[in-house]
Amino acid sequence: MKQVALALSLAGLSFIMTVIWGGPLLRILRHYKIGKIIRVEEPSHHSVKMGTPTMGGVMFILPVLLLTILLNAVALIGFTQSGIGRSVLVPMIVMVCFAILGAVDDWQGLRGKRKGEGMQARTKFIFQVILGVGTAWVLKFMLGVPDVFVPGIKGFFDLGWWYVPIAAFIIVSMSNAVNFTDGLDGLAGLIAATAFAGYGMIALNQHQVYLARYCFTLVGAMFGFLWFNVHPAELIMGDTGSLALGATLAVVALMTSQWVVLPIIAIIPLSEILSVVIQIGYFKYTKGKRFFKMAPVHLHFELLGWSETQVVQRFWLIGLLAAMVGVGLALV
Repeated sequence: MKQVALALSLAGLSFIMTVIWGGPLLRILRHYKIGKIIRVEEPSHHSVKMGTPTMGGVMFILPVLLLTILLNAVALIGFTQSGIGRSVLVPMIVMVCFAILGAVDDWQGLRGKRKGEGMQARTKFIFQVILGVGTAWVLKFMLGVPDVFVPGIKGFFDLGWWYVPIAAFIIVSMSNAVNFTDGLDGLAGLIAATAFAGYGMIALNQHQVYLARYCFTLVGAMFGFLWFNVHPAELIMGDTGSLALGATLAVVALMTSQWVVLPIIAIIPLSEILSVVIQIGYFKYTKGKRFFKMAPVHLHFELLGWSETQVVQRFWLIGLLAAMVGVGLALV
C-alpha cells in the first residue's frame, strides 16, 4: 500500500507541476507563433484549430524527466548497485529520443521546406526503426527483461533472437498509433494516460516500483497537459508528444513482459492505425474507393455526425473499459 500511495502522490505532484508551468509555456509558444497548420483534407470545422500552439508534448515531458531524475538520482548516478532504479533510464531515454524526432517533424511542418507536411514519412520511419531496434536490443541483452508473459500461463516464453524484431515492431507501431490518435482535443492524452495507469498497476503487481512510479508520474503530467488540451484546446500535443508517448508505452509494456495485452489496453490507438492501413489498402485494391469516409477512424465518426466531444468521450470510455480488461488479464 505504501508503494501505491507514493505512486499516486507522484501523479498529483506531476499534475501540479505541469499545470503551473503550462501557462508560461503557452505564452512562449504564442509569442514565437508556433501554431498548428490544418491540412485541406481534414474536416472543414477543424479550421478553427488553425494557429493553436503545438509541440505541446514539451509540457508533460519536462516535468516527468525532472521528477524521475530526482527520485532515482542515487541509483542513476551509481551510488547503489541496484539495477532496478537504473531501469527507468530506458523509458526516459526512449521518451526523449522520440520527442526530439517528433519535434523535428513538427518544426519542419511549421518552418521547414515541407511546411504543412513535416518530415518525409520514409525518413521518419527509418529513424523510428533505428531507435526501436536499439531499444529492443537493450531490453533483451542489457536489462535481461523476460521475453513475454501470457495471461493464465505460469512462467515466461523465451523468443530467442526473434524478440528484437518483434519488440522493435511493437515500439514503432505504437509510436505511430498514438500519433494517428492525436487528432481531436484531448483524445490522445486521455487514451495514453489511461493506458499508462493500467501498466502502472501491472508494474506494481510485479513489484517493479520504479517503473510504476514512472508510469503514474507520466499519468499526472498527462492530466496536467489535458488541463490545456481539452476542448476547445489551448495547446496541441503535436508529434513531439504523440511519438514519445506511443514509444514509451510500448517500452513499458515490454518491460513488464505483458505486451500480449497491449492491443487490448491500447485498443483505440490500435484501431486508429489499423483504420489507416485498411483505408490505404482498400483504396489501392479498389483503385480509388474508400472503406472509411476518412481515416484515421475518429475522422470517420466525425463525418457521420458525431461531435468532437462525443468522439473523444466515447472513445475514452471504450479505452477505459478495455484497459480494465487488459489489466485483469495480466493479473490472472
